[in-house]
Amino acid sequence: MPEYEKAMRPEDITRLFVERSNAGDAAGVAALYEQDAVMAYPSGGQTVGREAIRALWEKVLANRPHFEPEQPLPTLVSGDIALTSTPPKDGSGARAQVVRRQPDGSWLRLLDQPEFVLPVR
Repeated sequence: MPEYEKAMRPEDITRLFVERSNAGDAAGVAALYEQDAVMAYPSGGQTVGREAIRALWEKVLANRPHFEPEQPLPTLVSGDIALTSTPPKDGSGARAQVVRRQPDGSWLRLLDQPEFVLPVR
């Protein structure tokens, strides 16, 4: 696996995700996740583990989507665990991730909820 820039702050992961996704680098996106990470995607389902996340992103990135950077909300940190979130630019809900500090001081995603939508009333 190539050597990727590491997220040295929890907020770095969002920037690195956008850069790697726009480059079509599914392996680089997957490198932002812990080995046993859980991603709540596709909608209504879950993708578990870095390898499954890489395979999912290979399919998604094959369509060459373009991601715009989103300004992160304030990060909540408790020891080696942090909650990061961003409001989508289109106002369609929210995104949230639980990240964990690694032994080398970098951060990786543990839980990823890329799409929250408001319930229909």
